Amino acid sequence: MSALSATLIVLATVAAMEFVAWSSHKYVMHGFGWGWHRDHHEPHDKLLEKNDRYALVGAAMSIAMFALGSPLVMGARAWEPGTWIGLGVLVYGVIYTLIHDGLVHQRYFCWVPRRGYARRLVQAHKLHHATIGKEGGVSFGFVIARDPAVLKRELRRQRKTGIAVLREAVED
Repeated sequence: MSALSATLIVLATVAAMEFVAWSSHKYVMHGFGWGWHRDHHEPHDKLLEKNDRYALVGAAMSIAMFALGSPLVMGARAWEPGTWIGLGVLVYGVIYTLIHDGLVHQRYFCWVPRRGYARRLVQAHKLHHATIGKEGGVSFGFVIARDPAVLKRELRRQRKTGIAVLREAVED
């Protein structure tokens, strides 16, 4: 496989992982997987959360793809794209960890962005945490953040229609 093909697979996988993360956050974490995700939405002083188990699921996905691409594991049946998909999942995991856990939730470093896309990411995720419970909510992605003004309007609509209960008033 050419270096260009491998690079394109890695980049496509990183991009696809935002959709995988968005849909699993919305439909699994805020659905039947709420038991693992709940503590992420509640105040606590623990170093780790049950929610961190989802990082292990992502790591298992990456490792499985690396294994499919490895001749050491699969022998002659190795599927080379698996290596590059596994690398893309790993890269997305690093980006997620730096942005979501590091920047947004300040678990690893303390920097509050004042402007730009980094601020938009923080605002969007804080609006995600504006609801109580698993129902309703906005901004389920981790790297792509919609305009906070649009998200605030959506939260107000959800509150008025009874879809979501908000922790506090969402201001303009």
